[in-house]
Amino acid sequence: MIAGYLQALRTPGALRVFLPALLGRLSFAMVTLALLYSVQTSTGSFAAAGAATGAFGLANVIASPYRARIVDRVGQRMALGTMSILFALGLGGVAWATTRTDAPVGLVVGIAALTGLFPPPLGAAMRVIWGSLTAPGPQRTRAYSIDAVCEEVLFTAGPLIAAAIIALTSPATALLVTGGIAVLGTLGMTGGAASRQRGARRTPAPPALRPLRQPGFALVLVALLAVGCVLGTAEVAAPAVAERAGSVQVAGMLLAAFAAGSAIGGLLYGQRVWRASLGVRLLVTGTTMTVLCAALALLSGLLALAAVLALVGFFLAPALITGYLSADELTAAEVRTEASSWINTAVNAGAAGAAIAVGAVVDVADPQLGFLVGAVIALVLLLVVAPRLARGAGRTRPPDRTALEAARSGDAH
Repeated sequence: MIAGYLQALRTPGALRVFLPALLGRLSFAMVTLALLYSVQTSTGSFAAAGAATGAFGLANVIASPYRARIVDRVGQRMALGTMSILFALGLGGVAWATTRTDAPVGLVVGIAALTGLFPPPLGAAMRVIWGSLTAPGPQRTRAYSIDAVCEEVLFTAGPLIAAAIIALTSPATALLVTGGIAVLGTLGMTGGAASRQRGARRTPAPPALRPLRQPGFALVLVALLAVGCVLGTAEVAAPAVAERAGSVQVAGMLLAAFAAGSAIGGLLYGQRVWRASLGVRLLVTGTTMTVLCAALALLSGLLALAAVLALVGFFLAPALITGYLSADELTAAEVRTEASSWINTAVNAGAAGAAIAVGAVVDVADPQLGFLVGAVIALVLLLVVAPRLARGAGRTRPPDRTALEAARSGDAH
């Protein structure tokens, strides 16, 4: 197993950009906790802290495809570097506001929302680089797998690092460190040759190449909304169950089991040569996650809950990897960053929507009922797209720029 992944990492030029990209992406795993505690410590209100983190997350989701489009148009070095600096300045602004006793909550929330517009899409940009360095098929699948697994590790370690900085110094310092890590990692990544080669384009990609215009791409996004629903359900319902059991500390164990299952699933997924189409694989992973999520509502005992959460997570990274591979298959190279970013946007939007719905349920009912609610939402979404995804809808390659320009030239004459 390890040999295949080492081969992917030994691809010429890969580690030079991958390692700093991971450092920069660590900041995204730290920022939510640092932001939450900065605002809560300043205001004494978790409601205000939730408003700030919610505003940040909403702005991030809305702006994500547009940031990626800028990267495709302007080039990685200019776009990502500028975004990382603006992101760090925004976090510095929140740190400044939360250390002032007279700063209105509205100002803090506004700065947090503005900051959410600028996190550089390092994950999407790195997947574009992996796509340029590897051949389609098992080699690219392994590259995406190791990328997804490392991201799971980051999102397990990031909150722990942020918590340690907060405990040793202050929440405002944690925000500043988070911003500094984002800039350092981004500049390190974009200084590599593989990233520098993703330069500015003389003309923007034709509208016909936009990811959302490609047949089948919207179906993939709906399926990943379902995957995001299961993810958001687990992140809300599992801690609620632990709190009801009087063991808040166990919440970390439950979410760690979920993340560990995802990491193992991603590693194993990358080792297989799959005969099934990407659409079928996405349906199988998403549906299995959904069924297991519903089963969580029937369990008793925290150990059993942790074991099945690990099984749910086992299919998370494979579903995401399949989504990224689908984005490659359905879109042209000119819009690949935007396409990959849409995959993340769909998952994040599904997670956010499920978190709201499940959060409302666990406040008034048995927290384990939240698992069933999230599973039902995910199942409805999967049923909408299942017939067409199973038939392989959208597998036709998009038109390339040369063909489009030739067609335009013929129309002009």
